[in-house]
Amino acid sequence: MSMRSPYPDVEIPEVSLTEFLFADGFGDRADAPAFLDGTTGDQLTFTEFHGLVEKIAGGLAARGIGKGDVVALFAPNLPQWAALFHGILRANATVTSANSMYTGGELAHQLTDSGATTLITVSPFLDRALAGATEAGLSADAVLTIDKAEGHDSLADLVSSGAPAPELTTTADDTAVLPYSSGTTGLAKGVILTHRNLVANLLQVHVMGSVTDQTKIMAFLPFFHIYGMTVMMNQGLHTRATVVTMPKFDLEQFLSITQKYAVDRLYIAPPVAVALAKHPIVDSYDLSCVKTIFSGAAPLDGELGRAVAKRLNCTVLQGYGMTELSPVSHCMPDDRGDLDLNSSGFALPNIECKLVDPESGKEVGVGERGELWVKGPNVMVGYLNNSDATDATKDADGYLHTGDIAVVDDEGVYSIVDRVKELIKYKGYQVPPAELEALLLTHDKIADTAVIGVKDAEGEEVPKAFVVKQASGADLTEDDVMAFVAEKVAPHKKVRVVEFIEQIPKSASGKILRKDLRARETEQA
Repeated sequence: MSMRSPYPDVEIPEVSLTEFLFADGFGDRADAPAFLDGTTGDQLTFTEFHGLVEKIAGGLAARGIGKGDVVALFAPNLPQWAALFHGILRANATVTSANSMYTGGELAHQLTDSGATTLITVSPFLDRALAGATEAGLSADAVLTIDKAEGHDSLADLVSSGAPAPELTTTADDTAVLPYSSGTTGLAKGVILTHRNLVANLLQVHVMGSVTDQTKIMAFLPFFHIYGMTVMMNQGLHTRATVVTMPKFDLEQFLSITQKYAVDRLYIAPPVAVALAKHPIVDSYDLSCVKTIFSGAAPLDGELGRAVAKRLNCTVLQGYGMTELSPVSHCMPDDRGDLDLNSSGFALPNIECKLVDPESGKEVGVGERGELWVKGPNVMVGYLNNSDATDATKDADGYLHTGDIAVVDDEGVYSIVDRVKELIKYKGYQVPPAELEALLLTHDKIADTAVIGVKDAEGEEVPKAFVVKQASGADLTEDDVMAFVAEKVAPHKKVRVVEFIEQIPKSASGKILRKDLRARETEQA
């Protein structure tokens, strides 16, 4: 049984994201701040921001970058990140957004797989950026910096070319961005999101919320992640709201910036909700400006959400999405604070859903558990250069198989109750077990391994490695295993629990039986 959103469809114009956001000008918001750096107070008005976008596009075009080219952004949240993102699109090129915590090796994989020819970063990231660029076959000249760095062209150099922005030839069907996601399983893959996908999701999200040109949006969640990119950065531009940026999360600084700039809309992940509900320092700040807190990237416990709402006297909402969905498919509307906070709310306009029993393949109805399938204009085109992964995730009818088990009630409210897919979500960040397993198997004292997500003492899902030692590995310790991984991956991917085991359970075809490992965890609990 398929179910359409209870909200009327919205019209999706056949335009690029660039046209959608900038073609009509800014009206009385022209001199209002579009982006404000919360740590420095520096700001770009809408007019200044658009002017910078045009100059960046001209500078990129002068370097020979245009349609079909991919430019990688590897930097923390800054107003300039947003300007570069839109400058790249204005130059008719494509952005691939890289996780700012990536190691050089992880970055190299994305640069190579995406076909990026230019990398833009910041000087503190240069060591990793150059290591990744070198491994991917890019020259040092292909690495630019936002700030000044010896031996590299900077953003100032890029915009000082004086070259005009090229003719905008981008269409709604062109690829806008290639964020990387593990999807339902496996290594990180480039998600092909078109201009239409991004425009559609902005219009879908707009129906559900009450963001206006007077809203101030907090953006510490990274712009490289599709949640920050669509829901914070681009939603701010769409509604002419002010986006207040933070390059990284620091609780005291976050609270101070929220108070100082009277930020009224916070987008968070569940770990921040824990701090807002429990940390004593919260009481040292006047957060009466906060009207709405929206949690995403990972499931928010309803009791925790209610504790935050009570402490801050605000509305707490939750949504659901995936990179492959641009990213939002379900959320609680601003005017439905009465909904169960353990739910993910309604399907957005233009979306059709099915719940399918993963064992039988049969559709299930209201109140029954099934894998959530989603169809709509925000669903990705597919995975870059990976038709097998695309076919395994998106069917011939256009439904994206999310890998999450959900139930829906009579009103059309969805709740995520389990997960089919193997992906671990640590503090909202994706951790693909297959990537950690491949890395662990390079250790000369490890014979076999499997990685699953387990709950730590705070209820956070963390990667746990089951390890079979080589005959020569008798002296291998848990700390040795964790240190080996930590040296080679971003912090959120670290293995945080290790258990040595005699044999990894596998099927006849050699597939790791993670359900058996999870059952082992339950028995030991």
